[in-house]
Amino acid sequence: MPLCKQTCLAALILLIASGCSNPLGGNHRSLEDIQESGKLVVLTRNAPTTYHFDAQGNPTGPEYDLVAGFAKRLGVEPQFIIKDSMTEILDAINNGEGDLAAAGITKTKVRGKQFLFGPTYQEVTQQVVCRRHNVQPDSLKELIEQKVNLVVVAGTSYEENLERLKSKHPGLNWEVTTDADTEEIFEQVWEKEIDCTVADSTIVKINRRYFPELTVQFDLTQPEPLAWVLPQSADDLREEIDNWLTEFSRSGDFDSVMAKYYKYIPKFDYVNIATFKRHIRKRYPNYKDLFEKASERFGLPHNLLAAQAYQESHWNPRAKSPTGVRGIMMLTLVTAKSLGVKNRMDAKASIMAGAQYLHELKQRFHKKIPEPDRTYLALAAYNVGRGHMHDAQKLARELGKDPYSWAELREVLPLLSQKKYYKKLKYGYARGREPVRYVQRIRDYANILAREIQ
Repeated sequence: MPLCKQTCLAALILLIASGCSNPLGGNHRSLEDIQESGKLVVLTRNAPTTYHFDAQGNPTGPEYDLVAGFAKRLGVEPQFIIKDSMTEILDAINNGEGDLAAAGITKTKVRGKQFLFGPTYQEVTQQVVCRRHNVQPDSLKELIEQKVNLVVVAGTSYEENLERLKSKHPGLNWEVTTDADTEEIFEQVWEKEIDCTVADSTIVKINRRYFPELTVQFDLTQPEPLAWVLPQSADDLREEIDNWLTEFSRSGDFDSVMAKYYKYIPKFDYVNIATFKRHIRKRYPNYKDLFEKASERFGLPHNLLAAQAYQESHWNPRAKSPTGVRGIMMLTLVTAKSLGVKNRMDAKASIMAGAQYLHELKQRFHKKIPEPDRTYLALAAYNVGRGHMHDAQKLARELGKDPYSWAELREVLPLLSQKKYYKKLKYGYARGREPVRYVQRIRDYANILAREIQ
């Protein structure tokens, strides 16, 4: 069984079991114990900067990739236990529930007294994040003077740092929450439910891609180290991590992981109508016949297919992303292979395969779903994955909403990024607003295209 499939299955099993049992029996294991058992048990959290499931239902994320690399060196399988908060993760390390914690954890003096940290693998800066057209303090002084409604997650390094700053700035105030994670707080800032929050620069960078109205007002700290957390007695494991990370970095593999998640080219920059119309004149004629042929073969509106391709690549057949998607329809390698595509940069092959994949996704939704809802659900699945769409339909039923209605599902999908909902779902965290925007942008492009080519 492939590594990713084994790990995915193990992660699901452990996700279910983590709330009621301790796979290590409360013991801190030695490196030899880990290798003899054939598994490395890792505590993490479900988030885009750590560990989550991609559109194909496979585990992914910076911490997942790094842990997989280390586990490969040890000759063992990584198995992940998902915890809801940093407090739960650190408590679980103390209780012997995992061999290490890999969750974007900042090494602080307070934590250093209680835990053993692995080597630093990344540096982050805590940043004050607000929203355009709302409160925007440019300094700690203004943050205090403007009485900004600042909210952070309880038990994080953000809270620890604010406590330190308050000793020098007594007027500094903030609220803590245990009901939301950092990604969910970003959404609250975006909705103007709160003014500002504090987050690591890595988390900010990824999430601004989905909430571009968020603004970094100022840095609250100097760069701080991220490291894996180990039990205090795990010196042998710490030494092995140090040796592996040195080799992993020298080989260029570490830089590849960082580029994959942080040095991306954004897939969407707000709809620029002038640019789109220019591409309709200059690029669209090169692919018009291909979209029409794919439309006829798979029973899909050709304007919709063309709009989807523009959303994916701006009609660039050589488009590529560090996350592994390629071509005019931005196919993953796995999807391309399953559809017989040998060269994803081949515009004809990519368009036909993308249309076939969208058609197949439509067939996987219940036939009683009316059009155009069924097509919209398939488009959303193309973006976020069928697994997450299944979760959204399940949640819709629980909330008394129609799981076959796009109008109601687009209200449910954003809930997949809220911890109180996603922690109960099979595939966990998802950027639920993104497929909603994805479908809407495609509809907008399709309408504009229809008018322009009349």
